[in-house]
Amino acid sequence: MNAQTVSLTVNGRPVRLTVAARTHLADALREELLLTGTHLGCEHGVCGACTLLIDDAPQRACLTLAASCDGAAVRTIEGFGDDPLMEALRDAFSEHHALQCGYCTPGMLATAYDLVRRLPDADEARIRTELAGNLCRCTGYVGIVRAIQATLAAFPAGHPSHLAGNQAIATAEPAPRMAAVPVDAGTAHAASTGMANGMTELTRSVAVDLPVTTLWSLLRDIERVAACIPGVTLTSADALEHMNGILTVAVGPMKARFEGTAAVAFDDAARRGSVVGRGQDKLGRSSAQGEVHFNTEPLGDGARLTVAMRYAVTGPFAQFSRGALVADVVARLLETFAANLVRAAKGEAIASGQALGAADLGLAVLRARLAVYLRKFRDLFRS
Repeated sequence: MNAQTVSLTVNGRPVRLTVAARTHLADALREELLLTGTHLGCEHGVCGACTLLIDDAPQRACLTLAASCDGAAVRTIEGFGDDPLMEALRDAFSEHHALQCGYCTPGMLATAYDLVRRLPDADEARIRTELAGNLCRCTGYVGIVRAIQATLAAFPAGHPSHLAGNQAIATAEPAPRMAAVPVDAGTAHAASTGMANGMTELTRSVAVDLPVTTLWSLLRDIERVAACIPGVTLTSADALEHMNGILTVAVGPMKARFEGTAAVAFDDAARRGSVVGRGQDKLGRSSAQGEVHFNTEPLGDGARLTVAMRYAVTGPFAQFSRGALVADVVARLLETFAANLVRAAKGEAIASGQALGAADLGLAVLRARLAVYLRKFRDLFRS
């Protein structure tokens, strides 16, 4: 399939993407840039869930080929930040109960944003006409119309927000971005998460109850390391430089079995190394690529293992491949990995549930996140 490199400005940031000729903009944004606020519904241009702004005009991302957007300015729901008009719309949607499940809301907000700027004198009938291309199964539109009416009242004709073009983007403060984390992260204890070039980056450190020399010796034995990582099966290794294997990941109802290959490198003097690889889930049509850099350092009588990751996931599993959910999964996986390393160093057997427990890790994270949300609701009602 022919591929094309396009240059876009996405949420005020220059981006270059190589996409297949038939890739629509929604998939490019969601899978290449991990901007999943653009929701896909019908994929026929009917429901409006994927509505965003292209050159400051609302467009259906599911009907727009990414290759046709070369040179365009694209603004997704993630790109409004502290935009005063969008902030007012968000507040009004909340105040007037204009959303329930929220699936249509990003596209609805994009349409409402354009409506308020373009038609500051719109009455209820005109608002309903303008919203005809955005379907909502939950609210009945009464709350949505009232929210837009309230915003129109707050932003009358002549207000600075009724500017043409992308001036609002240019005057907004850019969103902070996390720089790449070096391999020799030193004594940093704090975990970090960020994005660069469409890939998610995160760093985690864990204390290991082993002397640093023992830990490094274990890490040099790739077969023993693979046995300690939940969900990993090593199928072959070539002189510790190339390896083939399977990574099984399960988060809630989503499960992927990535089969792939990786290149491994070690720096014995600095006690650091790297793994660069890619894999594909043939059944679910998801794919993953990334790199892992790790280093060890003394920590009292034990050692600290620091892992810095950069990765990107495409396909259905991409919706679980970012943010706090993955950060929690990685943190739990690293803790289990460290405990298994200690067992391996002592010659103890590694429990099969831990060696194959990727699904359990994911479910544990989901349960923990649900507990946090429930506590928030409880505190809200108590206040």
